[in-house]
Amino acid sequence: MYNILDQDIMYLTGVGPGRKKILSEELGINSFGDLLGYFPYKYVDRSRIYAINELTGEMPFVQVCGKILSFETFEMGPRKERVVAHFSDGHGVMDLTWFNGGRYAKKSYKVGTPYLVFGKPTVFNGRVNVVHPDIDPAASIELSGMGMQPYYNTSDRMKKMGMTSRTIEKLTRNLLEKLREPIAETLPDFITTPLHLMDRDRALRAIHYPQDSKELERARVRLKFEELFFVQLNIVRYASDHRRKYRGYVFSRIGDIFNGFYRDHLPFRLTEAQKRVLREIRRDVGSGRQMNRLLQGDVGSGKTLVALMAMLIALDNGYQACIMAPTEILAEQHLSTIRELLGGMDIRVGLLTGIVKGKRRQEVLGSLADGSLQILVGTHAVIEDTVQFARLGLVVVDEQPRFGVAQRARLWGKSANPPHVLVMTATPIPRTLAMTLYGDLDVSVIDELPPGRKPVVTRHVFDTRMTSLYDGIRQQIRQGRQAYFVFPLIEESEKSDLKNLENGFEALRQVFPEFRLSKVHGRMKPKEKEEEMQRFLRRETQILVATTVIEVGVNVPNASVMVILDAQRFGLSQLHQLRGRVGRGADQSFCILVTGHKLSEDTRKRIDIMCDTNDGFRIAEADLKLRGPGDLEGTQQSGMAFDLKIADIARDGQLVQMARDEAQRVIEDDPTCEKPRYRQLWQRLREMRKTDINWAAIS
Repeated sequence: MYNILDQDIMYLTGVGPGRKKILSEELGINSFGDLLGYFPYKYVDRSRIYAINELTGEMPFVQVCGKILSFETFEMGPRKERVVAHFSDGHGVMDLTWFNGGRYAKKSYKVGTPYLVFGKPTVFNGRVNVVHPDIDPAASIELSGMGMQPYYNTSDRMKKMGMTSRTIEKLTRNLLEKLREPIAETLPDFITTPLHLMDRDRALRAIHYPQDSKELERARVRLKFEELFFVQLNIVRYASDHRRKYRGYVFSRIGDIFNGFYRDHLPFRLTEAQKRVLREIRRDVGSGRQMNRLLQGDVGSGKTLVALMAMLIALDNGYQACIMAPTEILAEQHLSTIRELLGGMDIRVGLLTGIVKGKRRQEVLGSLADGSLQILVGTHAVIEDTVQFARLGLVVVDEQPRFGVAQRARLWGKSANPPHVLVMTATPIPRTLAMTLYGDLDVSVIDELPPGRKPVVTRHVFDTRMTSLYDGIRQQIRQGRQAYFVFPLIEESEKSDLKNLENGFEALRQVFPEFRLSKVHGRMKPKEKEEEMQRFLRRETQILVATTVIEVGVNVPNASVMVILDAQRFGLSQLHQLRGRVGRGADQSFCILVTGHKLSEDTRKRIDIMCDTNDGFRIAEADLKLRGPGDLEGTQQSGMAFDLKIADIARDGQLVQMARDEAQRVIEDDPTCEKPRYRQLWQRLREMRKTDINWAAIS
């Protein structure tokens, strides 16, 4: 069936082949529908006409109605000129100024003709001045109905070719005038009516040309909800299909391995949160459906212990287990931790990373295939085709944001049935983001620290106070503690005045001649990195100078001080991860954020949040609001979740929940997507899946 919104944008009045090419390449606009879905980024109220004698340089955008009295041209060097039009409304005189396009202005605008002028007033040489104003013939505009003017983002290339926000506005106005029939609805009445949502035709017209702020808000709510609803509908539909299609291995026994570990090897009493999560995992793996669970827990909350106990349940039922980490350092850390926790238990644990080669690699592969290797710890090497398990029953994926969906899916091919999957992350994920990023996973949260852990004290120090900071660190080290210094760069950059690790390492050796220092960064060979880390772990060195390579998985309980240089260069979640490297023992630990005095408002907010709280979820919520979802580490994996045109997961939490609830209701009533009542929704979802959006990546 023909849909006018599918029409090629080239055939819209004012476009043509040349502009079509630019719109397509710069903004991805290829059809009428694409243009209609290119929403303004701000609006300016143009319902009021000001008198020139009311204007001041502090006012926002304003409009005045009057006539050009004369033009004046000022030379500004070779082939450059400033054109000034003297403009009056009968109540005063102001200047309109062009630094570019002045010749066009003199040719286009006539002295004595009434114009409506719009722009930001400033005061120059005692006279009100508007630079590069918007100008329309006053006779062509119905002043009473102007409402709020939309502003659209355009690229530098477009601006150079004369295609400004005003160009997009005029094209959109042409399109809306062309669309005489109502724009097709995508949501049924039984969803829009109870939620008091504006109809789609009115919302799409009002989002471009709202009469007032109330109408704009209603249009935004409707279009945001629609976007979020179809994202959630796709996620919930996928999860429902997955649960119906895939049966999981049934782990019915809690046997000697699990019970022996619980009785004889548990390093401390489990927290109530750990017990709750273990109950959730036991319920999943005993249910007959495949477990797909996200385990969130702040740094040091004991996720690895819970994951190990889940793996022991698999072993009790005759299956193998695997834990996959994003880096070799973290994989080796897991191997060390698991072997230490298991103590003398008769359980065979192996390692498979890129540096495990030759005879050692063949031994690991052989023992996996014959089932004698019960727990495998590895990196991406685990998903290679040569790696075959005898009976893989459970996969633990650590730091999920660093793995793509396709990598997780390849693990399923290692087993006759899909193995149970436990995804762990120490990066707390706000609920609304988790709902979209990990909507196909059940979520467990470990929200308390093991007994004896003291919250890390976080302080902000200006770089002019380093001497007293060094004295405090010296005191900690003399008490037997150790310290980290983290730098944002490895080597000096010509474009940056940031302190860097190489120079910083030498400077710290001068400051602390009585102590030994280690150095770790991303450009070192894995073996060198591991040697330096082990020296620090064995307390042969007292200070570890590093880049963010230590952000994940480094566990040195004796380290009590974390100093982060140029802290303004780090995001909130990254600062929180780095802080998590200390506070792992019973001693009081400290995190020192060092900056210069010149800080932006956002940076001050980040530093204040870090000093105020150790709660990773509060920090993650704040990070999401400050930076937006697209900037958070790993969210690029999520595809459509951040191709949203108007909704904002950080700020539209209520709408995300509403959309999720409605999607759940639809799927519960029509799990096989066949009922006529929901035909409109399934048709729309199919249309959206035909676009270039990577819908599969959501799940």
